[in-house]
Amino acid sequence: MNSSPALQLSDITVHYGYARALESVSLAVAHGEVVALLGDNGAGKSTLLKVMSGVHRPTGGMLTVNGAAQDFRSPRDAASAGIQMVYQDLALVDSFDIASNLTLGREKLRKGPLGWLGFLDRASMRRESQSELDALGVRTAPVTRPVEMLSGGQRQVVAIARAAARLPASGILLLDEPTAALGHEQAELVESLIRSLAAKGTSIILVTHNIPLAFAVSDRTVVLNRGRKAADIATANVDRDKVVSWITGASVQEGLETSGAHQE
Repeated sequence: MNSSPALQLSDITVHYGYARALESVSLAVAHGEVVALLGDNGAGKSTLLKVMSGVHRPTGGMLTVNGAAQDFRSPRDAASAGIQMVYQDLALVDSFDIASNLTLGREKLRKGPLGWLGFLDRASMRRESQSELDALGVRTAPVTRPVEMLSGGQRQVVAIARAAARLPASGILLLDEPTAALGHEQAELVESLIRSLAAKGTSIILVTHNIPLAFAVSDRTVVLNRGRKAADIATANVDRDKVVSWITGASVQEGLETSGAHQE
């Protein structure tokens, strides 16, 4: 395995005119590591996600994937480098079934004349989708069920599974509030999938306001406050009250206890 971090951000800065959304933010994500990216509204979490996913180009700083410097100009560039993003709105097609959503953009055509006419090989797409869900250990609903008939947790799992299926080995998955508006049981579906993906070597950056979720699944906690990194520490070495103090700005420097494995 590549000894370089799966993803490394060095002094990432984003300015919008005189407004500073991010100021010299650095962090590294190891292979198979789950990093919870926390902060209050306006802390810079969404901006940092957009930099990592290729939506925004930073004003300054460097981003590397598996040791290779990157200059993303679009989400397509980020995807080509092995990064997938799951947004809060999920971008699922409600009227399509699970299989059609999982294979969206990589549909298979039937062989022969029917394929020439654009007819889809739905049986093959369903088999492939079921195989992908089985590989992730996902037990949700039959792949023939329309997404509009799924629970919130099942929809979130489908969106994450679709992104995961498009990742290379040791890819990077960015999750934006994956359990927002979900009940406890539905959130547990998402937690289980996050753990399963990390165990398979996927690196995950989880943006959430759900601190219990962050403590349940993350290896490391990074806190942003007003566009700057306020904390970077192993989740096992911190309690929730301290994390809240970093989020609110009551304490900062104590959180910058990044281990040597994450420093360059």
